[in-house]
Amino acid sequence: MSRWKQLPDTLDERARQLVVQLRRLKDRSGLSLVSLGRKTAYSRSSWERYLNGKALPPRQAVEQLARLGGTDPTRLLVLHELAEAAVRGPGATRAAGSADAETGPAGDATRAGGAGPEPAGEPSAPRRRSRAPLVAGLAVAAVAVAAAVLVAAPWEDEGGPAASTPAQGSPSAPAEPSARAHDGPYVYEPGRTYHCDVRRENGLLGAGHSATRDAVLQTSTTGWDVVEAQCLLKHHGFSPGGIDGIYGDLTTRAVKRIQDKHGLVVDGKVGPHTWGVLRR
Repeated sequence: MSRWKQLPDTLDERARQLVVQLRRLKDRSGLSLVSLGRKTAYSRSSWERYLNGKALPPRQAVEQLARLGGTDPTRLLVLHELAEAAVRGPGATRAAGSADAETGPAGDATRAGGAGPEPAGEPSAPRRRSRAPLVAGLAVAAVAVAAAVLVAAPWEDEGGPAASTPAQGSPSAPAEPSARAHDGPYVYEPGRTYHCDVRRENGLLGAGHSATRDAVLQTSTTGWDVVEAQCLLKHHGFSPGGIDGIYGDLTTRAVKRIQDKHGLVVDGKVGPHTWGVLRR
């Protein structure tokens, strides 16, 4: 597994979610950045920027990585649509990172923004402005459809308790606290936060989102386990920021504070020992 750099604090959460999924796919594929540069139309340095949140990858780069990893690119492209809409913002006609498209497998880059003549056939500025409302309307529609698809078909490796926790009463059911009602499999939704209903059951605290006591959580992890940890951190007086299921910098800082208070190794990661403190 690669030791990834921490993503920039300024990275939009929708773009962050895309990068997290691309990193997971790259790790599962076993390909190095050099190998990606050889097997795709994007150089090693471009992949370094894409996978470290420095630039939004072009749509074609997302498709190529998905196919190299033997994955249907549809869901990645949904996340790409959302990230592109966030990065583009109102009034813009291009997404950041789309300028990194390259033409050769060895990384013969043609970067937008560099000096050079305007490509042949490029419409004049007035014509581009006249098309802006139509482009904006299509972008809004695309994002709405993308969000619907993402909710209907969530990532298999990000399932929450509904996907991974055995039914209560079964022989392999986890020890209390049990996972109570929540919103089903975790799907990232920009701006959404979750309710914390912390209770003590059979001597252990739980917020109803996950019953885990040993899942390892760290920067860029997402899911119901993260929501559970965030709720318990807040309950103990260590604010993780918004209860959104994304293990970001505020959550990491809160974990380090509670680890320091209880004499644990201060690494900012939630493992069995930190869960033990959170569940007390």
